[in-house]
Amino acid sequence: MAPSNNATDPAANAAADHDGPVLVTGGTGTLGRPLVDRLLADGVAVRVMSRRPRRTGDGRPCEWAVCDLTKGVGLAAAVSGVRAIVHCATDQWRETKVLSRVVEAAREAGVPHLVYISIVGVDRIPLPYYKGKFEAERLLETSGLPYTILRATQFHNLVAAVTTGQRRLPFVVLPAGFRVQPVEVTEVAHRLAELVRGEPAGRVPDMGGPQVHSARELAEQTLRSTGLARRIVDVRFPGRTARAFRQGGNLAPDHATGKVTYGEFLAARRAD
Repeated sequence: MAPSNNATDPAANAAADHDGPVLVTGGTGTLGRPLVDRLLADGVAVRVMSRRPRRTGDGRPCEWAVCDLTKGVGLAAAVSGVRAIVHCATDQWRETKVLSRVVEAAREAGVPHLVYISIVGVDRIPLPYYKGKFEAERLLETSGLPYTILRATQFHNLVAAVTTGQRRLPFVVLPAGFRVQPVEVTEVAHRLAELVRGEPAGRVPDMGGPQVHSARELAEQTLRSTGLARRIVDVRFPGRTARAFRQGGNLAPDHATGKVTYGEFLAARRAD
């Protein structure tokens, strides 16, 4: 089912909000896919936003909206008549610009709830991508839209990629002194599904994985799991960003709400 193109009458759209679907931007991405699956399993109507048309053979009972968020093409139609938006799409260099487009389209369509996924430490770590996420949070908070913001720690698959991405090298380079609290992406998806079904709540408690590990520990586990034999080289990186990571700015030890450990993630991936 294609979304309506009538996105210019906020009152008309607001009247249909509670009957409309939840729009998931980035609905085919690492986080968007399990979120869509969770919502559908819960009986929630879903509209997937993607830059690409729906794949042949995708028989899931969801709507589909093709949209290029960097240009805003297709955005008005995508948000028309939705009851809420979960913004999972991300752009490393244009995060705030992309979110501003979503916010403006949501305002014009009268969308009553926008859920945004952010990262633990965006206010403490001066990494350009993190700074962009923090600016996007501020944009949403001052937008006048009803919103919910969830910050999560790094996903298991991203942590694993740091090691497996160096598989062609004779060694694995790691930042000395870094610690990570990886969380299972499907658990974050389930939390977002809960939040979008509820009332706008502002910034909610952070979500972290169940355990804090050193970067070396995680790399050693990943190497054992994949059968790779590599020497690990710890490098002490200079600068404010590296110092903030060494100080634990990316961690949420008081919010270790995730259940799946990194070892369990690796075992499940190995069994696939």
